[in-house]
Amino acid sequence: MFLQAHSWLNFWVTIITDELCTGYSQAGHPERPQRITSTVELLKNQSVMSLNWVTPTIATDEQILRAHSANVLTRLTFPENFDADTPFFSNIASLARNSVAAALDAMRFARDGKTVFSLMRPPGHHATRENSMGFCYLNNIAIAALEARASGAKRVAVFDFDVHHGNGTEDILRNQPGLEFFSVHQHPAYPGTGGENAGYNCFNYPVAPSASRETYRGTLARALDDLRSYRPDLIAVSAGFDAYARDPLADGSLLAEDFHWLGESLRKMNVPFFSLLEGGYSRDLPELIFAYLNGIAGK
Repeated sequence: MFLQAHSWLNFWVTIITDELCTGYSQAGHPERPQRITSTVELLKNQSVMSLNWVTPTIATDEQILRAHSANVLTRLTFPENFDADTPFFSNIASLARNSVAAALDAMRFARDGKTVFSLMRPPGHHATRENSMGFCYLNNIAIAALEARASGAKRVAVFDFDVHHGNGTEDILRNQPGLEFFSVHQHPAYPGTGGENAGYNCFNYPVAPSASRETYRGTLARALDDLRSYRPDLIAVSAGFDAYARDPLADGSLLAEDFHWLGESLRKMNVPFFSLLEGGYSRDLPELIFAYLNGIAGK
């Protein structure tokens, strides 16, 4: 078990979470509160890492509207589903804002030199400039990346290793100066995008369904090399764990040690970075997140 194999580690990691984010659910929907509650339980019962637990602050309209049209905020209050995958909940506007606030806090923590992970829902990387979709209501990572640029970061990279293409992040960041987007994902797969690069700054690394673990990891390594070549001064990570071999929503092939390697690879770039939870729907999600956290906190 990963927890035992790395029991010698002892590092501080800031975890941003809020029990409020477990306050919505739809029967049978894979994006469920247990994704957070089970992970919090594991992290609070482990003795490998020292954790600093914090709750989100606030996100302003100005910060959100760098990424979204005003219609997106208004639409969050309309009592009808956004699409077949993205239900309306009476409290979703405040919960989506809370998830954005956690992303903004994570960005600030990273720029202050802290190791940080936002353990929140809803996720965000499918939300486009004009629409909520794919379990996502507001695009947390894009909002945080744009805020970083607005507050002085010169070269911001977004690295997305969720098994599904971050179409919303690409839509928002395409051709934005000082920003580059790197997405490794299964293709073809939901949402059907990401088969080729977009604009001058969005780089896609599609992996065929059921590709071998070696192929998947090799594609991730190539994307990381390109990310390194960009020489960012800040990296924002869309950390999706649904490329896992036993995830029910895709045909990935990665194992827990691959997520540890991803975290370790990002840490070794010696660039401030922060990570936000995106997808990951298997019962093993807590162990996968734990493996990644060990990677980002390791020597």
